[in-house]
Amino acid sequence: MTDIKVTLPEFISGKEYIIYAVDFDGTLCKNAWPKIGEPNEALISELILARELGDKVILWTMREDKLLDEAVTWCREHGLRFDAHNDNLPEQQKYYGNNPRKIYADVYIDDHNAWMEW
Repeated sequence: MTDIKVTLPEFISGKEYIIYAVDFDGTLCKNAWPKIGEPNEALISELILARELGDKVILWTMREDKLLDEAVTWCREHGLRFDAHNDNLPEQQKYYGNNPRKIYADVYIDDHNAWMEW
């Protein structure tokens, strides 16, 4: 497993906080759908630290209902909590006056990103 290093563009690094949208299967854990694979401990640690520093983390996954609940519980057991699950942050909803299906974030972390392999 490789360490995750995110270099943020200057326009993001000057914000009050950074919003991360992170996928579950194949990203926070090895892909074992519908089961849950081994944890990506490096990424989980980075996201825990980001939240401790005041950033926001959204779980951004195709999982719904019971499978989503299992993923949220699994993450909590690994010390990772979220500010939203498959939803925009309340402050973003208020700012834009709506809540579209597209999740707003500054950084999207997904196993379908070309640069991420583990």
